[in-house]
Amino acid sequence: MKTPPAVGTLYVVSTPIGNLGDLSPRAEETLRKVGRILAEDTRRSRILAERAGSKARLVSLHEHNELKRTDAVLGWLAAREDLALVSDAGTPLVSDPGAKLVAAVLEAGHRVVPIPGPSAVIAALVASGLPSERFTFLGFPERKGRARHDLLLRVSQTRESVVLFESPHRLVALLGALAEVCGPDRLVSVARELTKIHEEVRRGTLSEVASYYEANPPKGEVTLVVSPTAVEERREDREHQEEEARLLARELLGGGMKPSTAAKEVAVRLDLARNEAYRIVHDLEKKTSTE
Repeated sequence: MKTPPAVGTLYVVSTPIGNLGDLSPRAEETLRKVGRILAEDTRRSRILAERAGSKARLVSLHEHNELKRTDAVLGWLAAREDLALVSDAGTPLVSDPGAKLVAAVLEAGHRVVPIPGPSAVIAALVASGLPSERFTFLGFPERKGRARHDLLLRVSQTRESVVLFESPHRLVALLGALAEVCGPDRLVSVARELTKIHEEVRRGTLSEVASYYEANPPKGEVTLVVSPTAVEERREDREHQEEEARLLARELLGGGMKPSTAAKEVAVRLDLARNEAYRIVHDLEKKTSTE
């Protein structure tokens, strides 16, 4: 009879984002029973481990050594040693290292068990007063270049609330950039120092909140929630895009291009769904033939 492979368990443990009282009993129990705790910063996580009464050995695992550390982790799991993965605060992998490790652990056939708990993303969202049924989390925006431009544009066009992280000294610049692409009246909520003594949630338009933080430079961890684009704005954008598509289709058909080819060209040039481009070209062709 073939011996089954040794299987260990990696627990992905959510930890407090500020208030140590938010560490759950289940998280404490997990930290006590594992052999090692993989921590982004062992000095910070040692405080948490001591609070939980854990005697586990702390091992550093951060963005600079994650790949290098993976072989050792797989070896410990293969020896049936259970491990816990924590980040400095909140839920690991959410704008924190660990995704590559978890993928490798699963690929090797070991178990990954989440221990849910605090998350700045969810805390900021539910305190924002903005729509929370659907949302998009985009992490930290790029600081410059095309990638930053694309992210800002995506926020401006979104149909869901968008959650972002940002450092306090770049917050005003981000609010200003968002006001340029989304309009100064788009609603935003800025949550600062969540669960800590100086917790603050500032709500208002992008221009109002930017002005406030220009006069009152923020400190501490910052999470933004930007409201979705309004239904009326989306309708106007859609109507404008359709008008562009009709003008382009008329030009292409007038130049002798086949309808099917024209539809493909409209879809590619205007980043339009192909079936929508075909509908517009077909309607235009039909209208022209009856004139």
